[in-house]
Amino acid sequence: MTDTTADTGKSNAPSLRERIVEAIIQYNFVAIFLVVVLIASMLSDNFLTFTNIGNLFQQAAVVGVVAVGMTFVILTGNIDLSVGSVVAFCGMLVAVLLAAAIDPVLAVLATLAVGACFGMLMGAITAIAAVPSFIVTLAGLVSFRGLTYLLTDGVPVSGLPSGFAAISSTMIPLLPGFNMSSMGLIFILLCVVATLVLRYTVLGEYVYATGGNPEAARLAGLPTRRIIVAVFGISGLMSALAGILLTSRLRIGQPTAAQGLELDAIAAVVLGGTSLFGGRGSVVGTLFAVMLLQVLRNIFNLLGLGSFYQMTVTGIIIIAAILLNRFLDIRKGRS
Repeated sequence: MTDTTADTGKSNAPSLRERIVEAIIQYNFVAIFLVVVLIASMLSDNFLTFTNIGNLFQQAAVVGVVAVGMTFVILTGNIDLSVGSVVAFCGMLVAVLLAAAIDPVLAVLATLAVGACFGMLMGAITAIAAVPSFIVTLAGLVSFRGLTYLLTDGVPVSGLPSGFAAISSTMIPLLPGFNMSSMGLIFILLCVVATLVLRYTVLGEYVYATGGNPEAARLAGLPTRRIIVAVFGISGLMSALAGILLTSRLRIGQPTAAQGLELDAIAAVVLGGTSLFGGRGSVVGTLFAVMLLQVLRNIFNLLGLGSFYQMTVTGIIIIAAILLNRFLDIRKGRS
């Protein structure tokens, strides 16, 4: 009698070629990143210099820090459209506190706390009131931006302590001839910490489980509501940090800052392989995607193309990434 179980198991096992193709499809952003870097290096001899690489990380830091928090949110199958407004509000808040001669450490900690509270508020309404996160955070986008203007009647805040700029501008030697700005290094360290949290902690397991199958996670006893509140709190915290870094770099509190930042953050997360339907993705992918978008901006600048082209390409990238993620979900048998 034939062992059909063994035959079935053998036929269902993916071949080496199939596994390679699947890996290429799932991690296509790495290949795209390498191709774009190659093109950029051909367009400019200065592109692959230590100085330019350090500048790229510094310029990508604000979007990158926000994208790290956004990764946690999207992994649960939610989305946070309020991040740009939270960045602007927290950037203004820290400027107002510093201009009022508040101790810089206290001003930074208070700003981080406010950002986390904003995020947790969005998460609580989403989880407890069962309102779609798209609607909740869209309201947050408008409300927090309004609060930003109300904070100083729309007037920028200047006269910040000179030492505050050191948060973003301090150059830290990493290799002989290679200095990384503190802003870029903060972004890299956050990516490392977030990756470790998602891979090796209970919170990380719960985040993936909640996004992969929320109902199954709830029935298994996972505190899904608290997890959603927590990831939105992380997103708010990262947005507050990004606001502090941005104000430190600009050396002025600007109420119009970070408009459209949520688009860049979402584009980076989705392009990096995180599924908008939740349950699949990584911060490593987000890191590559953030740098890919930054390199693309450099190429646009080298070619003399304006921001309108950049916005158009960013939108196309989001659509392409969503379609690819949907294709991967269908391949894995997810509806």
